[in-house]
Amino acid sequence: MKGVVAAGHEVTARACARALREGGNAFDAILAGMMASAIPESVLSSPGGGGFLMAFNADSRQTILYDFFARTPLQKRATAELDFHAIKADFGPDSQEFHIGAGATATPGVIPGLFAIHNDLCTLPMEIILEPAIEAARNGIKVSPFHAYLFTVIAPILTKTAEVRQLYAPRGALLQPGDLFSSPDYGDFLDVLAREGECFYREGEPGQAIIEQSFLHGGHLRSKDLRGYEVERRTPLQIDYRSHRFFLNPAPSAGGPLIGFALGVLEKLCPDRPPALADLVEAMMLTNRARVAGNCNLRNFADKAHVAQHLQKASTHPPASRGTTHLGVIDEQGNAAALTISNGEGNGLMLQGCGFMLNNMLGEEDLHDHGFHQWCEGQRLSSMMAPTLIRAPDHHLTALGSGGSNRIRSAILQVASGLIDHRFSLRDAIDAPRLHAEKSGKISFENTPDKPPFTPFEKQKLLDRWPEAHAWPDPNMFFGGVHAVSRSETGALQGKGDRRRDGVSLTVT
Repeated sequence: MKGVVAAGHEVTARACARALREGGNAFDAILAGMMASAIPESVLSSPGGGGFLMAFNADSRQTILYDFFARTPLQKRATAELDFHAIKADFGPDSQEFHIGAGATATPGVIPGLFAIHNDLCTLPMEIILEPAIEAARNGIKVSPFHAYLFTVIAPILTKTAEVRQLYAPRGALLQPGDLFSSPDYGDFLDVLAREGECFYREGEPGQAIIEQSFLHGGHLRSKDLRGYEVERRTPLQIDYRSHRFFLNPAPSAGGPLIGFALGVLEKLCPDRPPALADLVEAMMLTNRARVAGNCNLRNFADKAHVAQHLQKASTHPPASRGTTHLGVIDEQGNAAALTISNGEGNGLMLQGCGFMLNNMLGEEDLHDHGFHQWCEGQRLSSMMAPTLIRAPDHHLTALGSGGSNRIRSAILQVASGLIDHRFSLRDAIDAPRLHAEKSGKISFENTPDKPPFTPFEKQKLLDRWPEAHAWPDPNMFFGGVHAVSRSETGALQGKGDRRRDGVSLTVT
């Protein structure tokens, strides 16, 4: 095998696989998938957003976190001049308010991240890496039922302007399952980007289009935001859980430290047994308090002072927990890449001549505890995205991550516990029922076929203690979408995509 891939759509996964077949490594493949995902997963992924890569280099034996997430603008525009307004996203039984417009756009980092990772880790020319994305953009892909559903959820964004409607509702109604979705402008953008490099994005027509959109439509971004953006290379937060080493997304992001905190709580609550449902709920509730408090007396709960320091640092950065997707690759040499990317929901405006939307990260409700537009200038947003590597005592390596807003950390926590505490296979750990505890105290769980720790006895104990817990009858995207790949000590590769979010896995020969 040349490698294994897991992603949120077959087209994304095939782009990764193609790079491996071309002789590329896991990092070539992850970049190919990242840029291709903007077509089949355009509601979740875009060059106008930001993300993180957790990378293990088999040659150097080093693990590094690439932070190319969104940053607040360097200079605020007067509030009265902003295009910043609310829309309702319709989830069926519930709805959620998002804010869109150019005034909701933070400085994107995906293209700088693309070139930083390529320069450090990749072996293939950029033209080969971007070729699958260019073809998908120009030839189009069939809309899946899952992504057609996502179109309906954020319909107010996808029908905001004539340019957006031309892509998502060309015949007056949103695209349906089986319809062809294409973005020739995105293909052209990537074609020139591959040949001319990052300067084309920062200083050429795309950069000019970003500044023009911001100027004309009431945004904050200026040319200095694009010129001054830098990718941060960070040392991962490392913790041990039952002799397994976790490599987590460090501060200023919150997702990794919160997962580390929850693992510490589980180890304290049940040091010599697998956690029960009540233990998982307790860990999640304490983790929610930790996010608010900054450290939540971590020394008393988990005895991991370095996690407390990361939590405290993360609490000083404005949080962003929007729609996301994840992909992972491990190649035959043992290089491992776990990448999570987000565009929020998009700001509702197509970037002129580029075929994609910029993010709406500044439309995050949690950024505005003290009123709208009170964020600090030039600051990295704190994300819940948590691409993660787990190394077992026998050197079995797993790369995983999830989409799912604030459910990211609970999804990864439960899959990791399934692998380690219950010794599930990768498939069983991802397919197992999940639960989630909100900071409000609301508990939701998947009431699907019984499987440890979701036995009838444990579910009844859960309901006895928290009678208001809400049972979902089927697996649901609400509980995240964990896509994962692994490599055993003998070099055997396997992968699993989460069915909750249309996940797929491919082995590459």
